[in-house]
Amino acid sequence: MALKATILKATLSLSDIDRHLYKDYSLTLARHPSETDERLMMRILAYAMNADDQLTFGKGISNDEEAALWKKNYSNDIECWIEVGLPAEERLRKACSQAQHVICYAYGVERNVDIWWKKIADKLQRFEHLQVIQLPSHATLALTTLAQTAMNLQCTINEGNIWLSDNTNNIAIAPVTLKG
Repeated sequence: MALKATILKATLSLSDIDRHLYKDYSLTLARHPSETDERLMMRILAYAMNADDQLTFGKGISNDEEAALWKKNYSNDIECWIEVGLPAEERLRKACSQAQHVICYAYGVERNVDIWWKKIADKLQRFEHLQVIQLPSHATLALTTLAQTAMNLQCTINEGNIWLSDNTNNIAIAPVTLKG
């Protein structure tokens, strides 16, 4: 018998000073049985960094045809495709061919991110609408302390730096742009 996805709820209070966006979001996420707390929290962080009423979560790691998150317009064209992790070069090329803007939030052990990026960086330079942002492993691992079935999260973004917290934990995140 196959394991089913777990449904999680998150209330996200966002203060994005950089974009002058101050809003509360009620998020519902389906968590695949093989998804780690780190990846789950990366999807929430990616949502916070790109918050928009049209931004939705894809079906997750169980579906190769969808992004981790994406924003589609009313014509169903993909305006923004967002990946988390260290996706294959082919997956990023596919995203670039289908979306107006693509963002990849790379995370994991820094050495692994460095190896992944060195392997594919030259092949992706031609995609001007691709952004690759690295998030430090100490911060993404700390995000796992926030993972719960029901979460109340506060996120502040100021001058590119991010603070994500709940009632007991506050995690500071300093993203690094690999390709902008």
